[in-house]
Amino acid sequence: MQGFVRAVVAVVALLALSVPARADRWIASWTGSAQGPYPAGNATAQPELRFAFPSPELGARDQSFRLVVRPDVWGGQTRIRLSNVFGTRPVTFDNVFVGLQHSGAAIVEGTNVAAQFGGKSSITIPAGESVVSDLTAPGDGSRSSEIAETGFPFSTTSWYFLDEVDMSVADRTQLIVAFGDSITDGTGTTINGDDRWPDVLSRRLHARFGDDYVIVNQGIGGNQVAGPSDYSPDKPFAGGPSAISRLDRDVISLPGVAAVIWMEGINDFGAADAAVETVENGYSNGVARLRERIPGVTIVAATLTSALHSIIATHGRVEVDAKRKALNEFLRTSKIFDGVVDFDAATFDAATGEIKSAMQPNSSTGGPGDKLHPNRAGYAAMGNAIELEMITPRKGK
Repeated sequence: MQGFVRAVVAVVALLALSVPARADRWIASWTGSAQGPYPAGNATAQPELRFAFPSPELGARDQSFRLVVRPDVWGGQTRIRLSNVFGTRPVTFDNVFVGLQHSGAAIVEGTNVAAQFGGKSSITIPAGESVVSDLTAPGDGSRSSEIAETGFPFSTTSWYFLDEVDMSVADRTQLIVAFGDSITDGTGTTINGDDRWPDVLSRRLHARFGDDYVIVNQGIGGNQVAGPSDYSPDKPFAGGPSAISRLDRDVISLPGVAAVIWMEGINDFGAADAAVETVENGYSNGVARLRERIPGVTIVAATLTSALHSIIATHGRVEVDAKRKALNEFLRTSKIFDGVVDFDAATFDAATGEIKSAMQPNSSTGGPGDKLHPNRAGYAAMGNAIELEMITPRKGK
């Protein structure tokens, strides 16, 4: 992307703002995995984006984005990370604000706070780089004349340039990263329904432990463990950079990481026809990298759910299902993980070899579903299949 961008970031307040009594550290509270540049990517249910970017060659130019996100925990102060990591030219951000969503694109009056970067209201980010803002605090009052939704008539299921929102929290708070492909990202579930498996897990953790654990979602639709071997702005791929190549940016760089739940591989088999050993080696190398860079991290593997007979022809083949089962056996028996979540067992129909029929109808767009992506019911079963003790070793008992 390129050009002069005026961006407004609105943070959704679905719960009452709760400031911890002791705020000592930063932790990632919302994330979005960077990919691109436009038009590369998988825009869920709303692929038509010419209203936002009429020309891929020009990118963003003198326009505003109001990006609505849902932090998993709140803090007394916040900061954001803006990314141009897959841009082809420098991009300038001016008049960036962080506020609370009222409804739709409208902002709660009195909450819109100007974000600064090194004390300035404007920042130019070179291609290939990211920038973290200075901190902002609630209660500073509205500094924007545009709190209404009238200036934002279009909607999208994508986020642009923003890839991280951090909160200042108590030092006991720990971060769990859900890492994977579209089944972690939430394809097939309810749009804006917050019912992906990481959302279900989040509610369970908050119900039991309050704000001691935070979940962020680093899933990318179409993502692979090992491929593509080459990903760049000049050579993009619809599924984003490989899991191995994005570990540093999407997991290791996040503040507060204590655990990772990793589910991925079906796209390696379906789209790339990769060998099982290739994906196994990818997992092994990725786990080694995580343990090297985050000492003491808990790493949990999640088994792959069935794609047998999927209407996505590349994924629905019997050969792909055989590879899926072989990888699941590796995940279940390998000693490199601290635990295994059996999403396959939670969703599998032994009579058909597919995911259960009740979990197939698409909750995003309606219709019978694609027999690859679970619906709301499927994601609920997955989120409820995770033993909390597995990812909360210090507090699970």
